[in-house]
Amino acid sequence: MEMEKKLVVSSSPHIRHIDSIQSVMTDVLIALFPVALMAVLLFGYQALVTMVIAVATAMLVEALWLRKRDIYSDGSAAVTGLLFAMVLPPSPPWWLVVIGSASAIIIGKQVFGGIGYNIFNPALVGRAVVLVSWGGYMAGNIWSMPQPFAFGADISAVTGATALAAPEEALQYSLTQLFIGNIPGSLGETSALALLIGGIWLFYKGHIDWRIPCGYIGTVFLIGAAFGGGFYENHLLTGLFHVLAGGVMLGAIFMATDMVTSPVTPNGKLIFGIGCGLITMLIRIWGVLPEGVTYAILLMNALTPIIDNFTVPKQFGGVKRSA
Repeated sequence: MEMEKKLVVSSSPHIRHIDSIQSVMTDVLIALFPVALMAVLLFGYQALVTMVIAVATAMLVEALWLRKRDIYSDGSAAVTGLLFAMVLPPSPPWWLVVIGSASAIIIGKQVFGGIGYNIFNPALVGRAVVLVSWGGYMAGNIWSMPQPFAFGADISAVTGATALAAPEEALQYSLTQLFIGNIPGSLGETSALALLIGGIWLFYKGHIDWRIPCGYIGTVFLIGAAFGGGFYENHLLTGLFHVLAGGVMLGAIFMATDMVTSPVTPNGKLIFGIGCGLITMLIRIWGVLPEGVTYAILLMNALTPIIDNFTVPKQFGGVKRSA
């Protein structure tokens, strides 16, 4: 009887991980909590309303699509909704949030077969949809200024240019402001401090690999320092500016590291991160858009199968098939 308990015959896979999809998604939500909290502290109740609408829409749309009563399910829809909210301005129209969040679930995820089958990051698909359709709300040239702890204030009445709008606008904000988040921008991209805290949690839990964020951030820094023109006091600080400004930190830690849409091989992860950084800076410096994180990650998502194919480790001990 004892031997029968030890010998279990089953189909592959024979090595399983103790983490479930729900536990991983819960960890991602925990990692996003400092980012969401900072957004509420900086932009007030309007930021909270945006996040609630995005998350509720994502969970409800997925439940209706799958005909499930449990709207939380594995938690992936909640993560998608919250990540989508993180790439929105603080006080967008409610209908824009609903359409974008629904698009993230339907177009970015379910049409491919659901979680594990989508080839693009769903939250960025949602952002791309609203960016193309309603660019006036998403352009990022004039956005709400943070009003820390001013929960009763109308932040839409106090506006300012984002740091990436133009070099002269970038000089209005110190690196300290960029690091803490006291600047206009999307809910989740203003505070590098909050993003780093969330990233440390994901590293600790083993959900992300260092190669993608380091390759991404390192490439942005090097290209920003070399070709950024040195407008931010000197070339090195200009490189650091490009790392802290815009959505690089959010994209590198939470978007590009998506397990489903990023490579699985170690070398592939590094190539993927470098590619994201390269495309981001090509758009920032030589393109017409002030920011390129969304399109950089989506384009590299499309190349993920090719990257994996060319970086698969060689097999040793196999028998070569005869012609």
